[in-house]
Amino acid sequence: MKALMVTGFGGTEFLKLQEIAIPSIDDNEVLIKVEKTSVNYADIKSRYGKKGATLPYIPGLDATGYIEKVGTGVTGLEKGQRVIAFPKNGSYAEYVVAKEALVFPIPDELDFRLAAAAPVVSFLAHRLLHHVAQISEGESVLVHAAAGGVGTTAIQLAKMMGAGLVIGTVGSREKVQVARESGADFVICYEEEDFASKANELTDGKGIDIILDSVSGVVTENSLNCLAPYGRLVHFGNSSGEVGKVKTVDLHSSCRSILGFSLGTTRKLRPHLLKDTASEVIPLLVNGQLKMKVGHEFSLGDVAEAHTLMEQRRNTGKIIINVEE
Repeated sequence: MKALMVTGFGGTEFLKLQEIAIPSIDDNEVLIKVEKTSVNYADIKSRYGKKGATLPYIPGLDATGYIEKVGTGVTGLEKGQRVIAFPKNGSYAEYVVAKEALVFPIPDELDFRLAAAAPVVSFLAHRLLHHVAQISEGESVLVHAAAGGVGTTAIQLAKMMGAGLVIGTVGSREKVQVARESGADFVICYEEEDFASKANELTDGKGIDIILDSVSGVVTENSLNCLAPYGRLVHFGNSSGEVGKVKTVDLHSSCRSILGFSLGTTRKLRPHLLKDTASEVIPLLVNGQLKMKVGHEFSLGDVAEAHTLMEQRRNTGKIIINVEE
């Protein structure tokens, strides 16, 4: 089979399309013939050796396609089913292996293009709001990096879950419209103004109930300047590469919380939790309530171009890799 391999840590010159053997499966696994996969920023980080990968390896977190073979211990899945999955050894390949607990059937009405754009961002955004932050009707939500895949999805889901006010922050004026189109009530460009001061102004000094932070560093620190009493700051990434410092005195008397979440850790240690998430998210994708913006599509042989686009932050919407062409 064809697979896109990372043969060395560093630039896109280490991305090589190669012929390798189709992987075998264990009793609790399935083999999937991949139609499409997507590019996530974690793929870029792993290419530079920041995710602990061992060379050579296949990058990629999620995939869509047809089940080709099921292990003897698999009971809830069968050959020929259309699925989305989180493979155990990368997704930039014609065939991938995934554990039964991380494979989710999708109906015929959900096309593979939309399905490929959804798994990481929709599962992550849903768990952040529903399970981690435990959003309540009427609460205010601030989403950092609001023009990205998780950001645009979280804005939509926050509205569906009854948020009274949804604010997005973006790093450049060019990204404001993307966040607005996803349904944000207000979008703050933090290159132009202090987002904490503006958020306090927009809430009449009450502050924000839920803040979703994938940036870290000074963004995390400044978020506490607009987090309301009993508010929850959910930290799920560090795209800035910086470390934010928090004073414990800022928490106990205000009853505020800082919560952490990782979809990768959940897939590894508590994969069963994602079954409930899938049952909530997939119907929203099928009926069109949750919209995935696909901005770019590439073939498996053009992954280097796709990575460059994301690394330079020139992409708008999800980047899809068409494996079966």
